[in-house]
Amino acid sequence: MGSLSAGPVADFIMADFSRHAVDVSSLVWQVEGQTPCACCVVCPSSGSRTVVLSDTNLPDVTAEDFSKVDLHQFKWIHWEGRNADEQVKMIQQVVTYNSTLPQQQRITVSVELEKARDALYQLFPHGDVVFVSKDVARHFGFLSAEAALKGLYSRVKKGAVLVCAWGEKGADALGPDGLVVHSDAFPPETLVDTLGAGDTFNSAVIYTLSNGGSLQDALTFGCRVAGKKCGFHGYDGIAGQFTAV
Repeated sequence: MGSLSAGPVADFIMADFSRHAVDVSSLVWQVEGQTPCACCVVCPSSGSRTVVLSDTNLPDVTAEDFSKVDLHQFKWIHWEGRNADEQVKMIQQVVTYNSTLPQQQRITVSVELEKARDALYQLFPHGDVVFVSKDVARHFGFLSAEAALKGLYSRVKKGAVLVCAWGEKGADALGPDGLVVHSDAFPPETLVDTLGAGDTFNSAVIYTLSNGGSLQDALTFGCRVAGKKCGFHGYDGIAGQFTAV
């Protein structure tokens, strides 16, 4: 679920969604603003990337937009921190919905705090699983994933899981049992393209946890997927990389 505005950029995005059989029924088509576009320059020798973003005035999805979504079809909903004031209202809708259901039928909520922006930090106590980025951890003065988890865990709600990936040093997670779980990174033989490695990590962690896997399994799989993704351009065929995992 996200915002698009009609035009060539949106046409490209919609064609890609169609090619990958992505359900776009919850997209919000905005009548104001333009869909932003980014040019990504990847360095062949290091795999690093530089993103030149043409940002625009495209409105974000609102809580009113979200209220039109049929929640019965979901068991997990993930929010990337953006317009946090509205996103808190969206999550509260899910909390209200969950209150009518037995525990095993409730929707799990996860949130990602990627950017070091004060407005986003209000999302910390609203996720059952909270992903905090290396950049945000450093913003708070932490120099490792483990230190960040221990220092920031008081911000999440009781019983939540806090996850922090730290690039080539792997990823750590901390749950209500107070034990820090760690996975090493799985770097590719040749670093080709790191763009989207964080998102692939998050999705792999969510995939594992939503299918009943342990926190350790989720972290390890997340690091494996992120590492594999860094070894080739784009994302096409990424599922085929894990037939033996």
